[in-house]
Order: sequence, then structure tokens, then C-alpha cells
Amino acid sequence: MVVNLSLDQTSTDDNSKKTAEDSEAGEISMMDKINNYLLRFTRIPLKEKLFFVQHLGLMLKSGISLSTALKTLAQQTKNKNFISVLNDVASRVEKGSSFAESLGVHKKIFGELFVSMVEAGEISGKLENVLAQLFIQMKKENTLISKVKGALTYPAIILLAMLGIGAFMMVMIIPKMTAMFTEMNAELPLPTKILIGVSNAIAKNGLISAVMFVAFVIALFYALKTQKGKYIFQAILLNAPIISPIVKKINLARFARNISSLLKTDIMIIKAFQITANVLGNLHYRTALMEMSQKIKKGGKLSETVAAYPKLFTPVVTTMIAVGEETGELDNILMELASFYEEEVDLIMDNLPSIIEPLLILFLGTGVGGVAVAIIMPMYSITESI
Repeated sequence: MVVNLSLDQTSTDDNSKKTAEDSEAGEISMMDKINNYLLRFTRIPLKEKLFFVQHLGLMLKSGISLSTALKTLAQQTKNKNFISVLNDVASRVEKGSSFAESLGVHKKIFGELFVSMVEAGEISGKLENVLAQLFIQMKKENTLISKVKGALTYPAIILLAMLGIGAFMMVMIIPKMTAMFTEMNAELPLPTKILIGVSNAIAKNGLISAVMFVAFVIALFYALKTQKGKYIFQAILLNAPIISPIVKKINLARFARNISSLLKTDIMIIKAFQITANVLGNLHYRTALMEMSQKIKKGGKLSETVAAYPKLFTPVVTTMIAVGEETGELDNILMELASFYEEEVDLIMDNLPSIIEPLLILFLGTGVGGVAVAIIMPMYSITESI
């Protein structure tokens, strides 16, 4: 009887321990879910992906298995989100999934171009070569983006400084300078009336003006996030005098390099156009490439299909593609074309500050001159009346 009681007691203790362990495991799994959810919002820098692609290719060439290479690279990276992604890909590969299928689960991180090229590399047995090609592709893309950002940083800082100084003058300086004009009840010229009106509106309704400005910026930001807003904004850029050539050359460089990289991995040209369309950010080029893929699918000649979009593709591009079709060297010619346009973009970006500086000086001079005229004109009229 005593034995039975002790056995019952032991069974109860075991059950309570098991329940505690289960609840603890439930808590851990819930915490893991929360952490995994939060990690999704952590951006993975491009340099981490470049390191991953370069070293994965080297490790595979040296005979290391794919899953081991992925786990090793997961230990090398410092980005927690990327560690989680690489471990998940390695786990899926160990369970029998292909590398491309495992990457496809994280397509938002790696992109359609990356996954498609890896898939083609696995099928052809040239995964190491494809990874080397991807490294070059991503490095060129990173260089191009860095050049554009670097060239636009200087004008953006100057414009922000000008707006800040202008707002400070309107709120603090102009009211003090124009106060004597209003006290003297003198007849003021139109520029002075406009200046006083703007200054008073900003100074007296500073909070409302700030809120309206912030609301306008937020509304503009969200409008540019929509498909229609993007389409209209990008159409303006494609027709702007100075910006248009830069935008076209950037998109042509990306178009040529992406198509070339995909063709080198033996991906069909129709699919190459569809993948590249999804990679390009400009909706006008994206729409054109999707339409081109359908025309090529129906038997249309590539050079003639490209020539149907003269506003987006220059005669040089059309001619080079025609030569590539005739010689069977389309992938190499497109790579040369990409290099040509990338060099053009580099040159433009290097010279962009010297092009924009006169425009900024003209804009600043017009603003300062307008304020000076608005202040000086009533002074002359007052002295004449005296």
C-alpha cells in the first residue's frame, strides 16, 4: 500500500515536471516566434550578401558541402536576421530541398534574379560559376547605387540648409526689418507686401505651418509609394532636361547587365526579360520589358521589339542587340553595353556637383535678390517722401 502511494507520488511529480517543461518550451517557442517576427524588419546590408556570395563560391570550389558552407557563413555574419536566414536555408538543404528552393522561401531578401540564377546553376552543374557571376553583378549594382547616392547627397544637403536658413530669416530677421515700414504707414511696393505677408504667415502660424509642411511631406511620400504615384513621378524624371539622361542610362545599364547575367546562366530569353522586369525599379521600363517578353514569345525579333520603344531604349542599344542576335554573342555584347553605360553614369555622377552648383547658386541668388529688393525699395520711397 505504501509502495502504491509512493508510486502515485512519483508519477504526480513526473507529470508536474513534464507540465512545467512543456510550459517552459511553450514560452521559449513563443519568444522565438516574437524574435523571428521582429528580425524580419531588420535590413540586411548588401555588403553582407556580397561576403556571402563570394565566400560561398570559394568554399564550394574547395569541396566543402553546401550545408556546411552555409552554416559556416552563418557564424561569420554579424546580422542576426541573416544568421537566421542562412541557418534556415542550411536546414532545408540538409532535409533534401534544392538550394534554389531553400532560397526561394526568402525571395524578399535574395531577390528573384538571385534565386533564378542559382536554380539555373544547379540544373547546369555550374553553381560555382553562377555565384562568381552573381558576385560581379551585385558588386556592380552596389557601385552604381553608391555613385548615385554620393552625387545626390551634396545638393540635398545644400537645399536643406537653404530651406532652414530661409525659414529662420522669415521668422526671426524679416519681421524686425519690416516692422518700421508698417509703423510708418507708408505705401509699400508689391514685393515688400508679399515678403511681409509671407513672413507674418510663417511667424504667427509657425506651428500650423510646420504641421502642414510635415503633412505635405508625408502625403507626398505615401503618394510616391503607390503605383500611380510612382508612374507619374518616374514619367516626370524621364522627361526632365538634366535628370532624364541620367535615369535612362542607369536603367539601361541595369537592363543590359541583368539580361546578360541571366543569359550566361542558360536561362531562356523570355524568362530573362520577365525576371529583369521585376528587378528594375522604373515602372516604365518594367512595363516595356513585360510587353517585350510577350512579343518575343510570339516570335518577334528582339532588336525589332526593342526598337518599338525609342523613348526608353537608345538607337545604340537597338543596334548592339541586333549585332548580338546576328553573331550569337548577345550576352557578351550586352555585358559590354552595361559597362559602357556604367562608365557614362560614373562620369556624369563625378561631374554632377559642378553641373548643379550653378543652378543652386542661381536659385539662392534669386531668393536673396528678391528679399533685398523687397527691403530696399520701400527705403527709397520713404527717403524720397522726406
